[in-house]
Amino acid sequence: MSRRLVNLTLDTLEDLPRPCRQCVYWELDPVSAERACASGDPGLDKEAWVSQTLLEWGSCGKLVYVDGMPAGFVMYAPPAYVPRSMAFPTSPVSADAALLTTAKVVPAFAGGGLGRMLVQGVARDLTKRGVKAIEAFGDAKPDEEKEGACVAPVDFFLSVGFKTVRPHPRYPRLRLELRTALSWKSDVEYALEKLLGSMSPEKLLRPMPATSSMEN
Repeated sequence: MSRRLVNLTLDTLEDLPRPCRQCVYWELDPVSAERACASGDPGLDKEAWVSQTLLEWGSCGKLVYVDGMPAGFVMYAPPAYVPRSMAFPTSPVSADAALLTTAKVVPAFAGGGLGRMLVQGVARDLTKRGVKAIEAFGDAKPDEEKEGACVAPVDFFLSVGFKTVRPHPRYPRLRLELRTALSWKSDVEYALEKLLGSMSPEKLLRPMPATSSMEN
């Protein structure tokens, strides 16, 4: 099983799940987003947002492919590029952080560590660009029946290393410090995932039991 992480571009944008490809929940303010969905083509608005963000700021998303199939993606940008960010009760995002807006793994590929792989890819990118942290708004009460939910579950962020910095019963704000996100162990896990596909890095990194030949 091969895994490949690539940047979001206007070409790879077409590989997003269709509901996400047409969604402008984060890219427009609430009123504009509702208007776009009701009377326009939100897919064009999303494409325009991605194009502008790429030109002005740079990479704003990652996609992961498994055996050539799109299996998940994340999107991120400075909060100034994300009008929806100010609509949350736990806003604003910290001045030293980029905002991770959307994170999604296709259900058929869930449970294989792709979410962590995506977040680590974002962390590597932002670290090179001098960003100190990633923040995100999580949903503490996600609707499991709602496909294409725009706010990722709190549990997802906690599972990949985020910590709550502003609690809220529904939409807490979470933060991942990039100086700790790229630990030696996480980089080894990423390398092992690339080399060994679906094999578990945790199992491979587990210390071997001591034997008499190893004892002093």
